Amino acid sequence: MIKLFHFTTFLFLFVFFQLSAQTTDALRQQIQQIVSTKKVVVGVAIMGNNGKDTLSLNGDGHFPMQSVFKFHIALAVLSQIDQGKFSLHQKIKILKKDLLPKLYSPLREDYPNGARLAISKILAYTVSQSDNVGCDALLRLVGGTQIVEDYFVKNNFKDIKIKINEEVMQNNWDLQFQNWTTPKAANEVLASFYDKKQKFLSPKSYDFIWTVMKQTETGMDRLKGQLPKGTVVAHKTGWSGTNKEGITAAVNDIGIIFLPNGQYFFISVFVTNSTEDAKTNERIIADIAKAAWDYFITKTK
Repeated sequence: MIKLFHFTTFLFLFVFFQLSAQTTDALRQQIQQIVSTKKVVVGVAIMGNNGKDTLSLNGDGHFPMQSVFKFHIALAVLSQIDQGKFSLHQKIKILKKDLLPKLYSPLREDYPNGARLAISKILAYTVSQSDNVGCDALLRLVGGTQIVEDYFVKNNFKDIKIKINEEVMQNNWDLQFQNWTTPKAANEVLASFYDKKQKFLSPKSYDFIWTVMKQTETGMDRLKGQLPKGTVVAHKTGWSGTNKEGITAAVNDIGIIFLPNGQYFFISVFVTNSTEDAKTNERIIADIAKAAWDYFITKTK
């Protein structure tokens, strides 16, 4: 009787994991089909909120982060706030000379002569609106890019390199590749910092960053592009522009997509070395996100 029980249990587990793998493989094949006809390199990492239902495509590849690194910078700033070095309400000065004209900056448009702004407001500009002036102001505040990278190294995150700020990155095409991560590492940061039991941020900082991430205004045609209207997505985008040879080095979006039943999944999509147009690059991300959405919706029925 015991032998029969063991055999039945083994058979159930075997069939369960085989079916699970087959379903994940079907999603992988769908993603591969999405990118197969495109002149791009794509990296993808997907993980369900239960830590299972994972897959990756070029998940260990090194992809230029571009503005995705603003999420990482914000986490490092909030960590220093939790240590008492600063406060969210503390105001810092943005000088007129800091409002560099070549940098994308809604902050500069709102404050053309500079201003004293609360750190919370600069964080919101930097993450939700991908503001480059705000980003570099935060880097000056914490002590530079190496401080941010060291924060993740200290907390045992791998495959995250943050070497240069926005001013340097936007003025030299080749240098952008010094700021890189892998899709798997991007997903690991998302999952680790969203964990309700996470040890990295105070409850106040935790609530702040995820509220700001849900308010992201950039990249509406990427992760959100093909999802049902009203879907909540906490995400951060990145984009390199296109060089004279017609190559786009980065069209990125990483985030958490929330399902109607309260479940969610983590997804990081990086598009690089693309000779496709901007619409196609964004549609690749949107189609991958929709394929993942359909997969998890089916899983929860």
